[in-house]
Amino acid sequence: MKIYAVKWGAVLLIILTLMVGSAWAALEWQANAYGQQLAAKEAAYQTERTDVANANSAQILAEQGKRLALEQWLAASEQSHYRALTDEQTKQARLRDRLVTADLRLSVQLDATTTTGCDAVQTTTRTGGVVHGSHRAQLDPAHAQRIIGITSDGDQGLIALQACQAYAKEVSKMR
Repeated sequence: MKIYAVKWGAVLLIILTLMVGSAWAALEWQANAYGQQLAAKEAAYQTERTDVANANSAQILAEQGKRLALEQWLAASEQSHYRALTDEQTKQARLRDRLVTADLRLSVQLDATTTTGCDAVQTTTRTGGVVHGSHRAQLDPAHAQRIIGITSDGDQGLIALQACQAYAKEVSKMR
């Protein structure tokens, strides 16, 4: 009986050793497979993050390009606006100078219906003009200069309005 007892003890020891060895091998295989899954997930995550970063970089570059184009357009528009404004101011200054030196006189046409007599509308025109009749009154140079100043302000306002409209149109087109 002792021989069988020793045999069974050795068999049990061998079985126990095999069980421990197979459990250890299974744990090692499972850890290796799990490690590979984690590595694949990490690689996929890094690829996704890289793609998102590249897309963000491309979007930022596109927006910077749009901004640069808008800044260049604004600079050209500002230069054009400044040139138009300067030209208009020069034109108005020349007109004021001509009024001061009496080289040019402003006049207004008088209402032809307020004249007395039967010749309210004359049949002939002045040479160099298309206005019928010669009923005109010349304005005082000071009043003429004030009128020119008012029209100058209006012209400058119109130039500024055109610049604003062009800016709004360009900005809305870029979006």
